[in-house]
Amino acid sequence: MTKKNFACMIKNRMPTLLVGKLLNVVTVRREIHKVLEYTNWLKTFFLAKLLLNVRTGLVNVMKISTKGRYALRLMLDIALNDAERPVRIKEVAQRQEMSDKYLEQIVSVLNKAGYVKSIRGPQGGYRLVRKPEEYSVGDILRLTEGSLAPVSCLEYEENDCPRQEDCITLELWKRLDQAIKDVVDHVTLADLIEWKQQKGDNYSI
Repeated sequence: MTKKNFACMIKNRMPTLLVGKLLNVVTVRREIHKVLEYTNWLKTFFLAKLLLNVRTGLVNVMKISTKGRYALRLMLDIALNDAERPVRIKEVAQRQEMSDKYLEQIVSVLNKAGYVKSIRGPQGGYRLVRKPEEYSVGDILRLTEGSLAPVSCLEYEENDCPRQEDCITLELWKRLDQAIKDVVDHVTLADLIEWKQQKGDNYSI
């Protein structure tokens, strides 16, 4: 059913609902049920279409930037190598095959946020401020990416979107948002270290 046909159906049934047979309770209920059936069908159609667009890449729900991925790799590299001495950015750049200048920009953000601390001197470098298990992947990504919500109306605790009451896809975005949180907020640097150890020397971050 097209939007035009759906609109015509509603228009044709409104007089029946509001004027013509208002006193016939059975008829009114039957007409309302028919309208709701068409409405539910329409919701299902557009939801299925949206899901297809998401799977095929026509809708870009969320993509972690290079900055976010590098920040996570940097934090993990420091966690793996700062046991004996501070980790130098040039060493991380060599191990991870990344630009040391770009890493300097990222570590500056991490340092200001109190995620790492800078050690000055000839043997200086960076170390974690807290234990690996106290850093969630979500904490690190949100520091560099901002909100990880799939749509802007879910970026804050209160949804002030004027269309939320009638939004067909809001429930989809809420579930996707919760699924993202369930992963990134429950995986820590300690978990990543454990995964690395399970892979042995053949790993990449």
